[in-house]
Amino acid sequence: MHMSRYPRAFFAHLPTPLEKLENLTRELGGPTIWIKRDDCTGLAGGGNKTRKLEFLMADAQNKNADVIITQGATQSNHARQTAAIAAQMGMACHILLEDRTCSKDVDYT
Repeated sequence: MHMSRYPRAFFAHLPTPLEKLENLTRELGGPTIWIKRDDCTGLAGGGNKTRKLEFLMADAQNKNADVIITQGATQSNHARQTAAIAAQMGMACHILLEDRTCSKDVDYT
């Protein structure tokens, strides 16, 4: 699939780096282990949702949307990044948060 045929709003700092995990590689006795640093995407703390949102938000913009509505669990990276992109694009954002853990910890909720 050629992703270039879809509209895209560019927000991420790409490409994100690969980092060799020398200590884990040594601890496990190989193979060489690498991690993709999507925390370096640069949007609201980074994360793996930014790439997807670049396409979704471009589509919303092309449809003249002025409000974004999404849902996710408490502490959702998707919800946090959606709110950040909506703010940058001048759109209102409403998030429906779900309590999937039933946690009573005030710091969590």
